[in-house]
Amino acid sequence: MPVESISRIEIIRGPGAAIYGADAFAGVINIFTKKGAEIDGASMGVRYGTFDTKQAWFLVGREYKDFSYSFSVEAIDTQGQDEKINSDLQSFYDGFTVGQNPPASRAPGNVSLKKESYDIHLGMEYKNFTFHGGMQYREMGNGAGVAGSLDPENRYTRKKLNFDLTYNNENFWDQVGLKTQISFMDTAQEVKEDTVLFPAGSAGPIPFVDGDTGVPAFGFFPEGIIGNPEVFERHYRIDGSLNFRQFDEHNITIGAGYYFGDLYKVKEEKNFGINPETGMFLLPGDPVVDVSDTPFVFLTEDERENNFIFIQDVWRFTNDWELTAGVRYDHYSDFGDTVNPRLALVWSTTRNLTTKFLYGEAFRAPSFAQTRAINNPFVLGNPELDPEELKSYEIAFDYRPNHDVTLNLNMFYYKWEDIIQFVPGVGGNLAQNAGEQTGHGLEFEASWQAFSDLKVTSNFSWQESTDEETDSDAGNSPEQQFYIRGDWSITQQWNLNVQANWVTDRNRVSGDPRSDVDNYALVDLTLRRKSLWNNFDVALIVKNLFDEDAREPTPNGDPVPSIPKDLPLAGQRIMGEIRYQF
Repeated sequence: MPVESISRIEIIRGPGAAIYGADAFAGVINIFTKKGAEIDGASMGVRYGTFDTKQAWFLVGREYKDFSYSFSVEAIDTQGQDEKINSDLQSFYDGFTVGQNPPASRAPGNVSLKKESYDIHLGMEYKNFTFHGGMQYREMGNGAGVAGSLDPENRYTRKKLNFDLTYNNENFWDQVGLKTQISFMDTAQEVKEDTVLFPAGSAGPIPFVDGDTGVPAFGFFPEGIIGNPEVFERHYRIDGSLNFRQFDEHNITIGAGYYFGDLYKVKEEKNFGINPETGMFLLPGDPVVDVSDTPFVFLTEDERENNFIFIQDVWRFTNDWELTAGVRYDHYSDFGDTVNPRLALVWSTTRNLTTKFLYGEAFRAPSFAQTRAINNPFVLGNPELDPEELKSYEIAFDYRPNHDVTLNLNMFYYKWEDIIQFVPGVGGNLAQNAGEQTGHGLEFEASWQAFSDLKVTSNFSWQESTDEETDSDAGNSPEQQFYIRGDWSITQQWNLNVQANWVTDRNRVSGDPRSDVDNYALVDLTLRRKSLWNNFDVALIVKNLFDEDAREPTPNGDPVPSIPKDLPLAGQRIMGEIRYQF
């Protein structure tokens, strides 16, 4: 959604499946958009900066008695960062064809992050009814390549249309609240320019069957190995809940709902695999053929239904103690049942200290790709998959010694089971519930209003995670991360924001021969001037101020890491902004 339309972001730690269902795995992020009364007018602005990045937006909102509305539109066009990938998976395969063919790899080359996007969001409220609607369009490059080989020409689009209508009446009947919602989303991913898995001249890992010998063989693909997958989905939801507040010590909520997901169309064009017209293997040099609506497409069309019911009780059994207990039952049409409880015991320890003890369970449903992928040279789906499951234990302290200081400490332990992984086997890498992971750690947060014009916020996290299958570090995630931010109102017109983020101690997964991932520290700066002219604000935004060479880890891969030197993050970026209020 357009960033300018966001009012605030709320983060709920820990598994939230007892209320939110699937994918509320380690936490829940709620994004609240601005209401008409909060906007109370209109604003527009533009930004321009590094990588030929252009951005423009318009936001308007009003409130009239029982009715309010908000509307926003945002457009972004950027060439994307220009950091280089020096070696990719095709570079590895080129090593076997030296002297026979010029190298096919496009490395060294840029990460392909060119993007063009448009977002529209509409919100309306009338008495107890709230409507949200949105449209999104994205045209993007594919980063470091779909198969780990650079593909600078590919462009694909993502389109989304969504709306939801909510009725919320806290006094529907005699201290009973009623909340119901219906929602719909239609989404599509389409290919605008060919997806080249491996570049022209490649003798990559996708074999064909030799017509004379009948055995798999490899050859040079003069146009590259091309596969253009497209998917189209619709999602429908309806749910409702009743909140009972008649009891002195209990606040009980009961809810139920239904979800229907429809992967209603799958399309694909490619120049490898079986030609549906002849029933024979496509050979290197053959043109791209359309395999849509045939058994040779990459993904089968499918549907999924989910029925659920939940109950939650907030029980204040003494002045200082409160227990929240909830449980949710889900039934899925494709993999069956799951039950997920949640407990939260809150103790008002002192006037300034609150202590929380939490336990929760959550699940992540297998995706359509994990259950329905077929004819894929890299991964194969498995319709027999179970959902991933998580159990989490936490203790948290919230200490507020005065109005200017807030300190939070959270310590946790989790166990993650039935992790879906693609395991090598006959015919390809098959999705299986093959992984198990445990972890523990802590998070510390501090907020300090140092002066009337200066606020400092900071957090530190430490964690260790273990792959139980190999009894080794789970890898790739940072063991330590530190963030600090300062907001300084220099004058009534000038504001300076500086933030820094340190990421350290990232180990590789077991069996990865590469050295550990390098640490990095990123510093961002924003200098803003209000009312430089009548109703005009200006800002200077600098990301990665010191041009740090920061990288995120890539998987080990089979037979080698596709991007051996990891994925580079963007270097220094500078943006100028002009904003007009009216």
